[in-house]
Amino acid sequence: MASVALSEDRHDPLRMWVRLVACYHLMEIRLRTELRNSFDTTLPRFDLMSQLYRYPEGLKMRDLSQLLMVTGGNITALTDRLIEEDLVQRRDDPTDRRAYAISLTPKGKKLFRKMAVQHERWVSSLLGDLDPAELRQLSDLLGKLKRDITARSKSS
Repeated sequence: MASVALSEDRHDPLRMWVRLVACYHLMEIRLRTELRNSFDTTLPRFDLMSQLYRYPEGLKMRDLSQLLMVTGGNITALTDRLIEEDLVQRRDDPTDRRAYAISLTPKGKKLFRKMAVQHERWVSSLLGDLDPAELRQLSDLLGKLKRDITARSKSS
């Protein structure tokens, strides 16, 4: 069987994928470590609280699950622990008797604001070697990539 030699530039998309994954993992490790050391919390807890902060009126469990791209079981377990710590509250949803709305408590809002300030500092330090023009360029390119991937997945 004859092997097919690919030109060097044909490997560029694969190299980019590996680089994106490596950068993501390096940043995630740092953020997980900082959250654990500074706030004794986890990235999933931070992410859940972040979504709830964006929606002060609260979110249904199903909506939280979709926003965080995890299963409902993961959201339930995480929410139960945050309720025990008085960081989130579960209320009956007046529009759907079968559902609950989850929202941050005042204590949860206060803690999240502190974490969010630090989180932004950590992310800024991780991207600190890029100047503003490079950050815009990277953001534009990643935005284009996201739109292209989304469009392809909808058409298939």
